[in-house]
Amino acid sequence: MDKTKRKIVNWEELSQELHRWRLKGDRIVFTNGCFDLLHSGHIKVLHEAEAQGERLVVGLNADVSVKGLKGEGRPIKPETERALCLATMWMVDAVILFEEETPLKLIQKIQPDVLVKGGDYREDEIVGAEVVREKGGEIVLVDLVPDRSSTAWIERMKNS
Repeated sequence: MDKTKRKIVNWEELSQELHRWRLKGDRIVFTNGCFDLLHSGHIKVLHEAEAQGERLVVGLNADVSVKGLKGEGRPIKPETERALCLATMWMVDAVILFEEETPLKLIQKIQPDVLVKGGDYREDEIVGAEVVREKGGEIVLVDLVPDRSSTAWIERMKNS
């Protein structure tokens, strides 16, 4: 459990890790989301993101951010539990919470080599894409798994 919990980092800890990883020449990949009810669509994005480099950093919307984006009643699971679930995954190297509505400030600080998002976005809609492209990085869109979203799962539970 200690190894898992060490993956959940604050900015100072992540900054030190990024420095070490870059010294080794590791390619840094970033993705983000609410990850409220982890499902196969999330797993696919994380798996494909991990394949884009040596280190995967996941920006996790904090509870206040999820509530602002998704409305009352969300998140279903608190940020501590969502972070722990992500940190248990072999493909994730670091999880960092952010309270803003978007991860732009985090992306500006991290300066990832690759930014990965689900295919429900167009590249011109992706927050931080211009930051990554400006430094020669790339944007990767992952095809969605049909009928898989936390919102859809929640609606199904309400209706059953």
